[in-house]
Amino acid sequence: MKTIDINCDMGEGFGTYVAGDDDEMLTIASTANMACGFHAGDPNIMASLCAKAKKANVAVGAHPGYQDLIGFGRRPVDLTPKELENCIVYQVGAAAAIAAVAGHKLTHVKAHGALGHLVADEEQAARIFVNAVRTIDRNLIVSTMAATTLERVCRKNDLRLVSEIYADRAYTDEFKLASRRLPGAVIHDAKVAASRVVKMVSEGCIIAQSGKRLEVDIDTVCVHGDSLNAVPMARAVRTALEKAGYAIAPYTTLQKFQ
Repeated sequence: MKTIDINCDMGEGFGTYVAGDDDEMLTIASTANMACGFHAGDPNIMASLCAKAKKANVAVGAHPGYQDLIGFGRRPVDLTPKELENCIVYQVGAAAAIAAVAGHKLTHVKAHGALGHLVADEEQAARIFVNAVRTIDRNLIVSTMAATTLERVCRKNDLRLVSEIYADRAYTDEFKLASRRLPGAVIHDAKVAASRVVKMVSEGCIIAQSGKRLEVDIDTVCVHGDSLNAVPMARAVRTALEKAGYAIAPYTTLQKFQ
């Protein structure tokens, strides 16, 4: 049976503030991207998520973002190269330590929001990101959108990676995520999202809003956990993939990593 991963951003509350239904998402997703305290999350939320993920057999990775709680890490922050490196190392290191205390293992790193767009597209930022991850733990997997600068830099440096598509986001003709400010950029209909995911995964391609296609390897599907309909959308995506003959499992179990 073919295997595919479903990943979800989790632990994105702060203190008494809650964002997303992590408990329910842990019954659907096979991989959790854990906020590390900069765009969201805090030590207690991180520790709780790691413990729950271990119990649910869900893989956990670091989801570092810009230090911008108000903007949820979706706004660019002007950092020097060294500041960018420290920003990544600080968060990934904290995530790895908290996971270890919970008896879980950090499996991957996926950059969040504006930081994710930066390292995906800009050569210098991609190299800083890859070098930081590799220095912390060369066995960590980098999760990246397909056909990006980050993907190329990972391959050049022989760093393990998985290629990702988004269930709830539309793509431009350049196969980048359409700006959230544009009509139709965020997909709210769970049935529509599930149908397009199955089509892209089964046909091995990203499909832009215009219908333009790009053949890519697809290892994992992301469903954002902070949207109002995140749980029904994730459930619809999982059900549709299973009906299409896919087993849902963390991408650490993929044959290419064995």
